[in-house]
Amino acid sequence: MSWVDALGWFGSALLVFSLLQARILRLRVLNTVACVILVVFNALLAVWPMVAMNVVLAAINLFFIVRMLRERGDEEAYAVLPVGAGDAYLRHFLAVHGDDIDRHFPAFRTAEGEGRTAYLVQRGDETAGVIVVRDAGSGTAQVELDYVTKRFRDFAPGEFVFRHSGLFRERGFTRVLTAPGMVAPYYDRLGFAREGDRYRLDVV
Repeated sequence: MSWVDALGWFGSALLVFSLLQARILRLRVLNTVACVILVVFNALLAVWPMVAMNVVLAAINLFFIVRMLRERGDEEAYAVLPVGAGDAYLRHFLAVHGDDIDRHFPAFRTAEGEGRTAYLVQRGDETAGVIVVRDAGSGTAQVELDYVTKRFRDFAPGEFVFRHSGLFRERGFTRVLTAPGMVAPYYDRLGFAREGDRYRLDVV
């Protein structure tokens, strides 16, 4: 097999792999890289219709990547809606995503309980995630669950919830403690300080 053939196979494999991604931004980025590789491959073989098609696909991907990156910082893209801890839709959402929640929040058991409040993080009419907060006293909000669906993990809804929504300040909290033992936490990127096996944010 020549290096040109290997390039074509790699580009094709990456194109297929990109379509398996649940995270839309990652899908677009990988798909763009695959298209660029296939542009080079088909140009080397002088298959110009395939070159043209992959150039157009790469351009389309780049358009949506730029738009998604712009929308990621848009504070108006999200809304945080309070919902009863026993709400039927909340229970359905938690059940549908139960396996993924267990992987990232192994200590989480239920949204119901004294002092707990649940919130849906909405992007338009889609539910991007769920926050469950427990009032731990002394102005401390203990985050029991901070789950975002795979589709929205590239769009930083957590930054909106913790930095821009006013959710914790409006309820009188002065600091936020994240759930202990969370898998692959992202809080250091939002300005949280490490505190043992969790993170702390002072509400200002």
